[in-house]
Amino acid sequence: MSTDPSPHAVPSLESASADVARLTRWADDFPEPGVRFADLTPVFADAKAFRDIVDALVAIGGDADLVAGIDARGFLLGAGVALALDAGVLAVRKAGKLPPPVLSQSYDLEYGSATLEVPADGVDLRGRRVLVIDDVLATGGTLRATAELLASAGATVVGVAVVLEIEALAGRDRLAEYPLTSLLRV
Repeated sequence: MSTDPSPHAVPSLESASADVARLTRWADDFPEPGVRFADLTPVFADAKAFRDIVDALVAIGGDADLVAGIDARGFLLGAGVALALDAGVLAVRKAGKLPPPVLSQSYDLEYGSATLEVPADGVDLRGRRVLVIDDVLATGGTLRATAELLASAGATVVGVAVVLEIEALAGRDRLAEYPLTSLLRV
């Protein structure tokens, strides 16, 4: 029997960062001209890369008792992290995807505006310690709106984590009051 830890036992931020850098597909002028989209689909489709990312996010999860994954790629990450943390998972949805009543928060994107929603009943967020997870931090609007939405429902955001941060868009500035972890900053 080997005493070496399994490759999944020790999360590696360096390994996750390298995976993201190697596998991210960049799409210029998407979803509209002037926007450079970071497509993490190839990263998540790679089993080792996905495991490395989830392990790295779990390591920063702390004492969260709920993981909020943002529509839609945040759902993938949030479920894996919540399972490993023995925490619940909450899908933060785009407007119109949940039956009423909902709590909602509108915000601006770099290419428009949007609204996020969570159930207004059925899930009691008061006093919950929430880790917010998404794939990419760009201008910070989506993550900021999520944190505000959760706070308005009585939750405490204990951290925000993303796979990839696009530093030139200064989204970090909009999240200054929250502990923020990015696996890779470009």
